[in-house]
Amino acid sequence: MRPLKDLIPFEDALRIATDLVRPIRRTETMPILDASRRVAAEDVRAMIDVPSADRAAMDGYAVVSRDTVRATRSRPMLLRRLEVLRAASRPKKRVIKGTCSEVATGSTLPPGADAVVRVEDTDREGDRVEVFAAVRRGHHVAARGSDIRRGSTIVRAGEWLTPAKIGALAAIGRGRVRTFARPRVSILATGDEVVPPGRSLRLGQVYDINSNTIASVVRENGGEPVHLGRVTDRLGPLLAALRKGLASDLVVCSGGSSVGEKDIVVDAVRSLGDVLFHGIAVKPGKPTALARVDGKPVLGMPGFPTSCLSNCYVLLAPMLRRMARLPPDTRTIVEAPLAVPLIRTPGRMEFHTVRIEQGKAVPAFKESSAITSMAHADGYIEIPAEVERLEQGQKVRVVLF
Repeated sequence: MRPLKDLIPFEDALRIATDLVRPIRRTETMPILDASRRVAAEDVRAMIDVPSADRAAMDGYAVVSRDTVRATRSRPMLLRRLEVLRAASRPKKRVIKGTCSEVATGSTLPPGADAVVRVEDTDREGDRVEVFAAVRRGHHVAARGSDIRRGSTIVRAGEWLTPAKIGALAAIGRGRVRTFARPRVSILATGDEVVPPGRSLRLGQVYDINSNTIASVVRENGGEPVHLGRVTDRLGPLLAALRKGLASDLVVCSGGSSVGEKDIVVDAVRSLGDVLFHGIAVKPGKPTALARVDGKPVLGMPGFPTSCLSNCYVLLAPMLRRMARLPPDTRTIVEAPLAVPLIRTPGRMEFHTVRIEQGKAVPAFKESSAITSMAHADGYIEIPAEVERLEQGQKVRVVLF
């Protein structure tokens, strides 16, 4: 056994980890259907006006607005209908004084017309149309270029491609867009006892929880997980797996970062590169390590599922978001009174999971090996290292998952 002696504060670990990574510079061009939630790698300018012509914004009649100035319900203005236009129709006749064209929402406004009277403000018999309301020039008309002007920038490099921005790209006819690549994250599970879900367990074996939770965090924060599977607790296979993992932008190992005789991840990584820290003054997740190998970060996570997932949220996710050029995650925070007192040993910052029940924060943490400490929790509270006790009824800030 080799006890962890030099624990660093969590704030220092987070700073070292985020300083180690850089935004991904690789780019790829893809269909806009696949580009949602990606980060644009180019400015995109419109080559057309949207709409490309003046269009009706209401069902009704395209008119010369001056014809309607004195129109009222009691003294309607009489106009003659020239043609009927649908959204895909091309106008064939010019609207002049005393005439109108029937239009549907989205129809191209016929020449001569400068406004649309709503169908609710009219009555028609054959081609004879009575108008009961006055309209101004431009009334109920979507003017050419009112949405997007030709030459304007609709997406800028570095912007997150939301569904609305994907819609703007479609509006100008762009079928493809260049984006920054997602950071690729190699995920490696260690331990002779670890078995992939779906197989039968023998005595002493456990299912591989961590590879799945790590991959989920990677996807949620803009990354692309690369599963390398399980490696045994022997140095040779572990070194081979780590070298393979370095083809990605970041490597995450779960298990083998503690202090037992088979916890050899840190030894393996140290033989390949520089260990920046091993041990964080945080609960859960103390035996976490970070190294730099061939210029790439290698993160050694604890094998216990709650310890691993907790540090994925607070340490791995910020690293990934910087690499993926995403903004920092802003989780919802609520205040709630503690349902019961919390007594703890000071010395380490603690991320203590809780459920919200009847407006109160109920502790959900069981132990670091219990995944339900996270799965059955709504969020967590941050307890500073020096705090020994939180009282029942004391207001706490809950960071919601």
